[in-house]
Amino acid sequence: MTALIALVRKDLILFLSDRRRLLISLVMPVVIGAFFGYLMGGSASKGTIDVALVQQDTGEIGAKIEKGLRADATLHLTAMSLAEAQLAVTKGKQSAAIVIPAGFGDAAGEALFGVREKPQIRLLYDPSQTAVLAMVKGMLTQQVMQVVSSEMFSGRRGAELADRGLRELDKQDGEQAQVLRELLGSVKKYQVAQQDSAKAQPAGLSMPFTTSDEQMKSGPAAVGYNGYAHSFAGMAVQFILFMGIDMGIGVLLAKRDGVWNRVLAAPVSLTTVLLARAVSTAVIAFGLLCAVFVIAVAGFGVHIASVAGFLCVALGFAAMTAGFGLLIAAFGKTPEAARGIAMIATLLMVMAGGAWMPSFLFPPWMQKVSLSMPTRWAVDGLDGVTWRGFGMEVAGPAMAVLFGFALVFAALAVFKFRRDAE
Repeated sequence: MTALIALVRKDLILFLSDRRRLLISLVMPVVIGAFFGYLMGGSASKGTIDVALVQQDTGEIGAKIEKGLRADATLHLTAMSLAEAQLAVTKGKQSAAIVIPAGFGDAAGEALFGVREKPQIRLLYDPSQTAVLAMVKGMLTQQVMQVVSSEMFSGRRGAELADRGLRELDKQDGEQAQVLRELLGSVKKYQVAQQDSAKAQPAGLSMPFTTSDEQMKSGPAAVGYNGYAHSFAGMAVQFILFMGIDMGIGVLLAKRDGVWNRVLAAPVSLTTVLLARAVSTAVIAFGLLCAVFVIAVAGFGVHIASVAGFLCVALGFAAMTAGFGLLIAAFGKTPEAARGIAMIATLLMVMAGGAWMPSFLFPPWMQKVSLSMPTRWAVDGLDGVTWRGFGMEVAGPAMAVLFGFALVFAALAVFKFRRDAE
């Protein structure tokens, strides 16, 4: 036991004395986690969409459509010329651009009753912002329908366009033209009634429903999706695994320098040496993960719903990191080759495990495949005990799976070490 404690103490002192390793393992997860967390909306996904508006319609209807769009809190409109809007969207400075052509209001009013072809509004968008395109289309549709229909039924311009439409229909024959004449005739009577009534309010077609946005909360203490919570979990998992790689590479360097053989020549068993390295790696991993989340809670508003659940997931991940480090040490032929292969394997694990991007954004088949990655269980476990608001019901299975991976990694490593020692 004295030898084990001495070996663990030696590893901890060496790690803490190496400022570069400490910087990479502790500071980098915080910096990169804060960056990705901010990009993913931080603690609240409230914001506006930057949209350029190219207003070429100088009529009353065009002005009302613009006014309605500017009143929408979701949009941040910036008036631009067509050339400016094209350049801004191309460079990514604006998510999209709405181009309302000259004469759009009159043309849309006549098209509402099928008198002429429908005019077009151009929508310029950044290829990376396809979701924004759908949102802008929906808002634009609402405003155009409400303004154009209101003007056609109640406005002065609507009466003029109705008269023009009736004159055009008088030149046409057929059942469809007759139906449109009757429709416009009824609209004309309604317009006259509106003009004769001093108290009449402009009326038009509007969206026949509203929505009530309810954020679904998973656990009893959930606070809603928190981009910082997820990004801190993902980056901590990634950089702590990098630390595990370094601990494994340290064994390979000790072998090459002859230190490993001198340690084994002392009255210390192979099992004690391997256990000491695993314990020191696990202690460092556990401490780093806790330190990262202390910063996340204090500086970025991350909420830990279950401290006990968090500690269980952290212990499971620390054990898995220790097993991963031993696996690298056992199967690595040279420090250089082992580092390259381990880095690639780690990046694949964190990418497929949802450390960079939440796993719920993956395609269904990839979500199933990612369950074979220990990183998926670590990140989901940390998400579960933070913004999802769960406790041991999520932390328990995650910890069990992570300990399972740790045992498999450690068993393979011990088998290889014993075989090499024979």
